[in-house]
Amino acid sequence: MDDTLIRHYSELFAGHFQEIFIHFFKAVIVLIGGWIIAGTSSRIIRRRVSAAPHIDDTLGYFVANIVKWVILAVVLITVLGLFGVKTTSLVAMLGATTLAIGLALQGTLSNLAAGFMLILFRPYKLGQFVTIQGTSGTVNEINLFFTELATTQNLKVVIPNGQAWGTVITNYSAHDTRRCDLVIGIDYSNSADLAMKIILDLASQDNRILKDPEPWVRVTNLGDSSVDLTARLWCNVSDYGGVRYDMIKKIKETFDKNGISIPFNILTIQKMS
Repeated sequence: MDDTLIRHYSELFAGHFQEIFIHFFKAVIVLIGGWIIAGTSSRIIRRRVSAAPHIDDTLGYFVANIVKWVILAVVLITVLGLFGVKTTSLVAMLGATTLAIGLALQGTLSNLAAGFMLILFRPYKLGQFVTIQGTSGTVNEINLFFTELATTQNLKVVIPNGQAWGTVITNYSAHDTRRCDLVIGIDYSNSADLAMKIILDLASQDNRILKDPEPWVRVTNLGDSSVDLTARLWCNVSDYGGVRYDMIKKIKETFDKNGISIPFNILTIQKMS
C-alpha cells in the first residue's frame, strides 16, 4: 500500500514537474522571441526614420519605443497565460489603471500630444530663433513635453508644449533670407533725395546686403517734426543683426558729414507770469 502511494505521488509529481517544465520552456522561448522581435522592430523603425529626411529623428525614436514596449507587454501577457494566469482580468485591470493614470495626468498627456504634433509638423527646429508665448529666444531643446528657449539675455525659458502648440509661433529663422526695415527721420529743410541716395550707396557698399531683391528706400511719412524714410534691405538670416546695427551707425555718421540732421523732440516750457 505504501509503495503504491509512493509510486502514485511520484508519478503525479513527475507529471506536474514535466508540465511546469514544458510551460517554463515555452515561456522562455516566447520571452526570447518577443524580445528579439521588439528590438528588431524598434531598430527597423529608427533606420527608416533616419533614412527619411522629412521625418524628425525624435519622432522616430518615440514611435520606435512605443512599438517596442507594446510588443513586450503582449509578450508578458502571453507568458502569464502559459502559467494559468487569467489574462482577461489582467488586461481589464491594466486598462482601468491606464484610464486612471490618464485622467490624473491630463495636462501631461496634453503636452505629450502637443509635443508629438510639434515634432511631426516642425514649426521650429533646434537652433532657430523664434517667439513663443511672447518670449523670444533660440530653440535649445524640443522634447515630447516642453520646449526650451535661450533668450538674448541667455535666460533659460521652458514652455510646455501644450502652450506652444496652442499659440501663434513666429519663426525668424525659417527662411534663408530676411528683410531688414529701417525708419529714419530727417529734417524738413534737408533733401530727401540726397538722404535716400546716401542710404542706397551705403547699402551697395555692404556685401552682406543682397542685390536681389534690390535695396528699397522711399519717403513713407510726413511727421510732425520729420520726413520719414523707410529702407528695406534684404540679407541672410545670420547677418540680420549685424546689418541692422551697422547700417544705423553708418547712416548717422554719413548724415552728419553731409549736413543732414535727424530731428528730435524739443520740450518748450513757458514761464507763468
